[in-house]
Amino acid sequence: MSDVTELLLASQAGSPGAVDQLMPLVYDELKALAAGYLRAERADHTLQTTGLVHEAYLKLVDQRRTSWQNRAHFFGIAAQAMRRILVDHARRRQAKKRDAGRPITLDDELAGASPATEEVLAVDEALQRLAALDARQARIVELRYFAGLSIEQTAESLEISPATVKRDWLSAKAWLQRELSGP
Repeated sequence: MSDVTELLLASQAGSPGAVDQLMPLVYDELKALAAGYLRAERADHTLQTTGLVHEAYLKLVDQRRTSWQNRAHFFGIAAQAMRRILVDHARRRQAKKRDAGRPITLDDELAGASPATEEVLAVDEALQRLAALDARQARIVELRYFAGLSIEQTAESLEISPATVKRDWLSAKAWLQRELSGP
């Protein structure tokens, strides 16, 4: 069992100081994850990497209902928290209607690129619907599209094979394209 897993379990059990010991162990990885998410944002984004890490970390350590399983589970939940923070930030910024004529794509070459606020919101809404159908495919899209992780990094994060990531990524992209293209 890794130090991170042990500290997560100790924190969950109410051990004083476990949360304080956890931050130095996960900070660099959380910062790299946040940087991946922010690479996918517009250049003039007001939220910085450190701010995103701190906001996500506060949400993570305040989790009372989560039964931490291991390090990978923690970083998976961290990725979701960061996505939600960025989507909430985009929603607050976006007060007008979406650009109705601009198509939204999920091309591999565009993963990690800078989507428009409207695109982030549209993909997030569709991703919530996909998660209800297939949670793993939704996680793969989240890590590939929002965090800009490679096939191999996504596979490692989810503890599945790169072939499974490729297969689910293709399937999820097709489903999302159909959802995003409208009626």
